[in-house]
Amino acid sequence: MNVLPPSSTSDQLFVISHPLVQHKLTLMRKKETSNSDFRRLLFELSQLMAYEITRDTPLQLESIQTPLESLSSPIIDAKKMVLVSILRAGNGILDGVLSIVPTARVGHIGLYRDPKTLNAIEYYYKMPTQLYKPDLIVVDPMLATGHTAVAALNRLKALNPGSIKFLCLITCPEGIHALHSAHPDVKIYTACIDRELSDHGYILPGLGDAGDRIYGTQ
Repeated sequence: MNVLPPSSTSDQLFVISHPLVQHKLTLMRKKETSNSDFRRLLFELSQLMAYEITRDTPLQLESIQTPLESLSSPIIDAKKMVLVSILRAGNGILDGVLSIVPTARVGHIGLYRDPKTLNAIEYYYKMPTQLYKPDLIVVDPMLATGHTAVAALNRLKALNPGSIKFLCLITCPEGIHALHSAHPDVKIYTACIDRELSDHGYILPGLGDAGDRIYGTQ
């Protein structure tokens, strides 16, 4: 099967089809790619995707002094931006995005998928406090059944966020439908929409279990 991503599908779904993104994703898909190379590629790919997902980040002017004169120059206003990693695999994307936006705050939500029911079970939750209408970027390499993503978003909406975006490497029609059925206001950013889910809830053709490939586990 040839996997060629569409440029976009809707106002709430953005496929990042830049050649560098697609090139690195292909390298990550290969089963012979080592754990160390997989982590490096994920870090690099996350940096590239961060460029797109932060495109509408608000700017503010700051008075600065160049070697020649003073001026008011734009900088991003990331005080309200919170990067939320869905553990454990989300940390692989988090590191790359945080390297681009180091002033963002960080939250973590731990969820695992029950192997029999495929339902998401929460085991950890830690978010920055005293934020008014934060702009959340939720990161997880795979949007498969959508159960984990929906459970995370259900929890995070209690924060009364100003906006929520979901960033993943790969998704599929089932995952998109599940997330947008529960949370139609959440924008999805992905590098590719794969064909379908397997009977065990894995994306096909996919890249395997992202967490196992990041950390060398099974």
